[in-house]
Amino acid sequence: MSKGLVVVGLSGGVDSSVAAALLLEDGYDVIGVFMKNWHDTEVTISDECPWEEDSKDALLVAEKLGIPFQTIDLSDLYKVRIVDYMFREYEHGRTPNPDVLCNREIKFDVFLKTALELGADYIATGHYCQKEETVIDCKPIYRLIGGVDKNKDQSYFLCQVNQEQLSKALFPIGHLRKSEVRQIAAKYDLITAGKRDSQGLCFIGKVRLPDFLQQQLKPKEGDIIEISSDHPIFNLNEKTTLSELAQPFLLSREMGKVIGKHSGAHYFTNGQRKGLGVGGKAEPLFILQTDVNENIIYVGMGENHPGLFRSALFMNTSEIHWLRQDFAPGEGNSLPVFARIRYRQELQKATLIQESDGAFLLFDTPQKSVTPGQFAAWYIDDEMIGSGVISA
Repeated sequence: MSKGLVVVGLSGGVDSSVAAALLLEDGYDVIGVFMKNWHDTEVTISDECPWEEDSKDALLVAEKLGIPFQTIDLSDLYKVRIVDYMFREYEHGRTPNPDVLCNREIKFDVFLKTALELGADYIATGHYCQKEETVIDCKPIYRLIGGVDKNKDQSYFLCQVNQEQLSKALFPIGHLRKSEVRQIAAKYDLITAGKRDSQGLCFIGKVRLPDFLQQQLKPKEGDIIEISSDHPIFNLNEKTTLSELAQPFLLSREMGKVIGKHSGAHYFTNGQRKGLGVGGKAEPLFILQTDVNENIIYVGMGENHPGLFRSALFMNTSEIHWLRQDFAPGEGNSLPVFARIRYRQELQKATLIQESDGAFLLFDTPQKSVTPGQFAAWYIDDEMIGSGVISA
């Protein structure tokens, strides 16, 4: 007897291929669906069409497994919800995460609703994470747990999903390591068994981000200003308030010296090393901050420059999301957590401090390259319970 109907998002990669195979093996009825998220050639630099190749591989996997297959075109919605948002964020000096947005807006919203309309009981993806169910006050609660393969744990990318979405989601490979996934693909003789993981932008492929951004954000020459590591502004002490710790250093042109030119502050992000085009330094230069209003990039020499580190960050109430609302501490209270501010970062000890207008994350150890527009996600042990957009 079937365990239910599952629509699998077949991406043309090995992870989703094995997810489909394992679901069949486990007794589910499976439909494979490929999501076409991009076709706008006006903002595609390369002549390659990676989605076409991926679609063909997804079809071959479905045929090998003997499951129905179809392609759905979500590109119009993707442009509005993801790409246009990306351009706006970069234009305002923030750095969005398209992978987090894609999961929130496309896979666990539009795709999920489409699957349910097809009569599905669940959707499944090839994410390296795990779902568990518990009961609190006679109500089912779904827990999002990190993947067993810590090098591939993708719970961060799902930090914006909600309880209803998670209740309909399956993650068949979350208990496996990448090497085991490839072994299973080879056992089933799937064409994706040896396929390399995708690189570049999640929806376009082998395109450098600055090249993509230049399609709508035009070049604008500005100054690169170096700030010395011994500048007094970096001297924090016990009198420094939490609000001050969570704000970027107030850098200005007068604090440093011009050492080069750039093609547009909106093309760069905090912590970036490559692409500056300035040499002759004893150590590499890193971007401390970008100022899109004045079109200035502030840089510092060396990966341990104090301007790269902050002990706290702030998130506005409107941009905070709780997967586990029962853990929310309430205004004026705090919660010890583990947190990360980027994918694959090791979890860091921190304290979430709830205020009326938002929340602070205060880290035990200063964090490198805190970037406005990125997502901070926080955990209890290895369970992801909430997230928020870094405001500044």
